[in-house]
Amino acid sequence: MSNYIRFYNNTYNYVFVTIVTYNRKSILLDNIDLLRNSFKFVLNKYSFEIFACIILKDHLHMILKMENPHDYSEIIRLLKYNFSRKMCKNVRVSQSKLHKREKGIWQRRFWEHTIRNEQDLNTHLDYIHYNSYKHYQIAPENWKFSSFKKFVDLGYYEPNWCNFENKNNIFELDFE
Repeated sequence: MSNYIRFYNNTYNYVFVTIVTYNRKSILLDNIDLLRNSFKFVLNKYSFEIFACIILKDHLHMILKMENPHDYSEIIRLLKYNFSRKMCKNVRVSQSKLHKREKGIWQRRFWEHTIRNEQDLNTHLDYIHYNSYKHYQIAPENWKFSSFKKFVDLGYYEPNWCNFENKNNIFELDFE
């Protein structure tokens, strides 16, 4: 078993994170209230902001902005734990998974990328908001489980952003 080493940046406190369900089970949208409550639970324990986010059927992408950049691993652990604990009532779990303290709801690990600068932040924002089209061919403005409208209101995007003439730049990215 390899040891994972996470990079922590003390100067730029944004981290892009991808979390995927176990075997890509399509459970997140059907349990969106439970996921929202799990986020609220973690927000009460740690000082951070969900700067941008998209929730899809079997995974989510988000950018966290934290006061303490060393917190993101624990934030993700607690989010997954809280969701799994409440979701577990509806899921059969094998003895093998129970022995490993797993519930069969999330993939064991998560993918993270520490945002290095403003251009990197913009690239990851575009990737997050393009995901509804990438997976379901639904324009970002029509996907309700995303922070896209927040960024439209802030003037960052036009409401019809990504009418797909610039999609090739985004499509080259793959953070899953």
